[in-house]
Amino acid sequence: MLSLLLFAALALTAPLEKRQAPSGVPAFAVTYAPVAYLHSQEQYFPSDIGSQLAHTEPRVNYTLITNISDPLSLDNLDQLNQFGRGGQDVYLTSVDDIETNPVWLDGVKPDSNGLTDGAISSAVIVNDHKDGVVDVFYFYFYAYDFGGVYFNRNIGNHVGDWEYTMVRFRSGKPKAIWYSQHSNGQAFKYPVVEKYNGGSRPVVYVANGTHANYAVSGTHDHTIPNINLPNGAVQDYTDKGAFWDPIASAYWFSYDASNGVFTAYDGSTPTNWLKYLGRWGDKQYADSDPRQEDILDIPGLYKYTNGPTGPEDKQLNRTKVCPDNGNLCIVRFVLGP
Repeated sequence: MLSLLLFAALALTAPLEKRQAPSGVPAFAVTYAPVAYLHSQEQYFPSDIGSQLAHTEPRVNYTLITNISDPLSLDNLDQLNQFGRGGQDVYLTSVDDIETNPVWLDGVKPDSNGLTDGAISSAVIVNDHKDGVVDVFYFYFYAYDFGGVYFNRNIGNHVGDWEYTMVRFRSGKPKAIWYSQHSNGQAFKYPVVEKYNGGSRPVVYVANGTHANYAVSGTHDHTIPNINLPNGAVQDYTDKGAFWDPIASAYWFSYDASNGVFTAYDGSTPTNWLKYLGRWGDKQYADSDPRQEDILDIPGLYKYTNGPTGPEDKQLNRTKVCPDNGNLCIVRFVLGP
């Protein structure tokens, strides 16, 4: 932990365009690291990854797992993979009733330096494909996702929220960037996206409540995956609210796709949590749960849904800039919604 605090102190003394990273991290992963603007009305800010474990307990089918090492930590979280289909049915379930709005769901609003003070809220994972192509994933963690209000009803809330951007490099030069948005996202050629203060770092606009990532500010309809129109029935909203620099408070890892091994660049950062295959929030509440609402009897539309899987489940060794999810991979040459 001391090494992390020293790194954070060094990072904050450097100009924004020259934030630092542990030894061994490719320089381009820092030079071209995205920065973010949260929405001006955001209530659920980036959160400390490890603190999520202090406010949750592991459950399978709503039943507490008891025969594990206690307390759970980022060093031993992967022990949960021995339960529930190799961990896939394990849910880190809030020990508080989330309808009482426990304060830990709020996260940490970035300070004037873009730092989530006291909270390591990001993870950077570098995958070198060994052919001149390097993908750098910038993961962003939030304790809670407010799904939004659609058809005058609140839909899609869940405990825990992992979002990310990915920059693809060739020979150390940024070529394209992927923005995660709900179950899909959008890709753009690097030269066309907005850069912070006209420099080299791409700008990410984070949607209010849902934390989906967009390349432009404004209103985004996401009814159709990978197609974000300015108007529609299911909308996200972005603007230039609080400024956040995710790499100012982040864990840094390399990823070896040949054996699935994560290695911390500083040698002391916990890595076992990256192997955890379960969910980072509650299992979708049953229809019989008084907190749950089935919206208009439409399948899939619920007030509370499943918490998300973690970085390991985000296709870290993909072939294209986009994940392989059955949708066409469009790498846009023009900036727009």
